[in-house]
Amino acid sequence: MENLSNPQPPKTWLVESILATVLCCLPFGIAGIVNAAKVESRFYAGDIEGANRASREAKKWTIVSAVVALGLGFLYFILVLIGVASSQF
Repeated sequence: MENLSNPQPPKTWLVESILATVLCCLPFGIAGIVNAAKVESRFYAGDIEGANRASREAKKWTIVSAVVALGLGFLYFILVLIGVASSQF
């Protein structure tokens, strides 16, 4: 149950967004950082729904960044295997 007398801001996803930007996929990670930066400012301005929306968007873009990076990494690995296999013949 949520404590209404002392509500806590939603998760910002800032650290995860920064890591996704640096280690994974730059464009989607930046979208995550932009939304993560909005969470606390909106929360403390009294826009609870806006803070929750920014948190959800930051999470979405952070996960998209990680999935795209994993997909591209897998594709690269497959292409390397195909290149190695084709050079054997």
